[in-house]
Amino acid sequence: MELQKLISKLQQKHPKKIDLTLNRTFSLLKKLGNPQNSLKNIISVVGTNSKYSICQSLKSILNQSGYKCNLYLSPHLQSYTERFVYNDKEISEEILINLLKEIEKILKDDQATLFEILTCAYLKYCEEFKENITLVEAGLFHRFDSTNVFKKNLASILGSVGIDHLQWIENKTVDGIIYEKTKSLLNSNIFINRQENAEIRSKIENAIEKNKSKKFFYGKDFCILRAENSFIQHEDNFGSLLLPEPNILGDHQLSNISTSIVAARNLFNIKDKDIKNGIKKIYLKGRLQEIKFGKLKKLLGSSRLVCDGGHNINSAKAIAKWLKQQNQDVHLIVGMMKDKDHQGFIECFNNNIKSITIIDIPNQTGAIKKEEFKKKIDKFQKKIYLSNGIVESIKSINKHKNSICLITGSLYLIGEVLNLN
Repeated sequence: MELQKLISKLQQKHPKKIDLTLNRTFSLLKKLGNPQNSLKNIISVVGTNSKYSICQSLKSILNQSGYKCNLYLSPHLQSYTERFVYNDKEISEEILINLLKEIEKILKDDQATLFEILTCAYLKYCEEFKENITLVEAGLFHRFDSTNVFKKNLASILGSVGIDHLQWIENKTVDGIIYEKTKSLLNSNIFINRQENAEIRSKIENAIEKNKSKKFFYGKDFCILRAENSFIQHEDNFGSLLLPEPNILGDHQLSNISTSIVAARNLFNIKDKDIKNGIKKIYLKGRLQEIKFGKLKKLLGSSRLVCDGGHNINSAKAIAKWLKQQNQDVHLIVGMMKDKDHQGFIECFNNNIKSITIIDIPNQTGAIKKEEFKKKIDKFQKKIYLSNGIVESIKSINKHKNSICLITGSLYLIGEVLNLN
């Protein structure tokens, strides 16, 4: 409760939740002694989708090779402490409270958004672990994001790029998004993940043509495919590498793993055995995460309970592809924020599901109301139900035996699911 009260207080430091400019961030960092300039081994991870998966995959591989990592993530699912990882451990709530109180004192009456405050706080405490490899997941876009404050880095990793958050930019096309995400990439190494199609990859290639970094494109400089006997084959400039099945769901994760491998191989002295062990220990929270025990799983009985915080078209396509491979009936529980493409998101699942149960996302004023959501997707002529909450909706699906109950549409929703479970 103390942490949440402090967060609520810090949210009043600037009237806008999102305000894309770097002036406030640099002002606060200057007061803190510009900690970002003392960090030595920065890897920036940018993109619409796959950032979190790439961060966790690369971290797992590096840990197996003996490297210690710091990790800055956003958003969190259950606690703000998830965003602050140092020396491979999540920060304690007590330390985070003390850190944010110190930042509040230094900020005084100056303005800063909550995300800017959190980012600056992260970088300040990161000075204690500056010899580690620091993976920084960008927030909204990159150009004016408060994580875009470094003068140099080891590399930038560009995840998959797609349509999302258009309300925040003038050029509301994929070209505009690519510009925002690539314009400020530093000159070092750039690893480009698999994209939805060749056109997007070509647009990215053109956008970073003048960047003097060494560039590695998925499908051109490295790739991954399934081999016989359940093995996975990664290819890059170091040669072929046969890999075991990773400990995560969804074939869309293979390209994320491949991008992590090519970055690890080119930036660090990583042995093949450490890569193989690393991908077996990747842990992804709220991304095609199957919940196998807990209160909510008990309510569902024999059916599988899976949750994914995907909230845009690309993520929906990836989840739908995985569902199709399962050969089980699927019942969807969904809640989304107002600013998403609700029809487009649900349309990706239309041929793979038996029913849709719509709920309001608890504690989120920016979420679309279930009645309004239903009006938008009535045209799909599926069995669409409205439910008063997560527990009620899961209980209603209990009657469908040996099926999959998928909860999706928002990371905020998945956080509530994990808390309840």
